[in-house]
Amino acid sequence: MDDRRTIAQELDAMQHLLKELEIRYEQYFAGIERREPVADRKALARKVRHFTNRHIVWTDLQFRYHGLASRFMSYCQYWDRILRLMDEGKYHRHTTKRQRPSTTTQQSVGTSASGEAERLHQQMLQARKNCGLDGEGPGPDKIASFLDNQREKIRNRYGNKPVEFDVDIHEGKPRIKVRLKS
Repeated sequence: MDDRRTIAQELDAMQHLLKELEIRYEQYFAGIERREPVADRKALARKVRHFTNRHIVWTDLQFRYHGLASRFMSYCQYWDRILRLMDEGKYHRHTTKRQRPSTTTQQSVGTSASGEAERLHQQMLQARKNCGLDGEGPGPDKIASFLDNQREKIRNRYGNKPVEFDVDIHEGKPRIKVRLKS
């Protein structure tokens, strides 16, 4: 019976280490931690491998071990995929801090919606010309509906912060970029 208690305690410790490792990786991906928790990952992998060769008689503990091991392997694949994306430059850390919406009344973002859409349409035409792209691109109506959609998403995520839209050229293509006003 003592052996069963020992195995259960070791599995509890493994579960706790897995949760801590998950939190540390999320902090690393968010930019809070500067270094990847490689040593902790190796230590947990060593414990998982130790249990692989161990014969567990009790089926409930076997089931629990297999669940922990498969969850650890799934996390490893996820972490490796994110690390690969970071190495390729395709993963952008979300370091912006969420703040509470202000209690002031809602302010209209920018000037008037149609005036801003017309301004962005003109900037888009000029940017397309500078990039050597043919055609007129999206019209002022489509830009206005896009801006309304983006404002709603921004309001849900950041509250009623004032934002401004500009046309930016990225990889040879013009795009509308949003930024918070300071």
